[in-house]
Amino acid sequence: MRKQRHRLSLTLQQLGEASGVSVGYLSQVERGRATPSLGTLSQIAVALQVDVSFFIHTPKTQDSLTRAAERPRFAVSGSSIEYEKIGADFPGHELSSYIMNVPPGYASEEVVHEGEEVIYILEGEIAQVVDGGEHIMRPGDSLHYLGSSPHSWSNKTDRPARVLWVGRMQYEQAAGANRIRPNEGAVATAFASSRP
Repeated sequence: MRKQRHRLSLTLQQLGEASGVSVGYLSQVERGRATPSLGTLSQIAVALQVDVSFFIHTPKTQDSLTRAAERPRFAVSGSSIEYEKIGADFPGHELSSYIMNVPPGYASEEVVHEGEEVIYILEGEIAQVVDGGEHIMRPGDSLHYLGSSPHSWSNKTDRPARVLWVGRMQYEQAAGANRIRPNEGAVATAFASSRP
């Protein structure tokens, strides 16, 4: 992240303004002291004029079929959450989709962005907060919400969880956009997707 920021001759302050992420949190991310959620990483990617894959190095898929044995798996640097990419990166695609393997005790920061998300619980239990309302979600439960609603999630149990996340996130720079900034005091121990 720091190399790309320097390549664009951006200060942390300028990156913060462009991404809607606080300078303090960006500094923690650059020093490896915080692990951003996929949503926050996407905001940073747009501000740095790169795709989110710039940070997570997922292989490009040439077609829309992803075989289970060939599913790309990756983790954001410094995170113990494993992502399994189930969507393809073909020209013009708008949706992203992942299976997130979420360790016990993980809690994301609160974010807001354009687009929308759908989460479906495959295994375990996730506490999803949207617009201040908490939903305890178990296998088979799903939730569809707008990214413009402040949202966060956590695994408050002592067991891992698996979550299917599908979303469309567009981080266009709009004048006067009101963005929620990550809680600088909450450094995630891991991130599992949704995403987003």
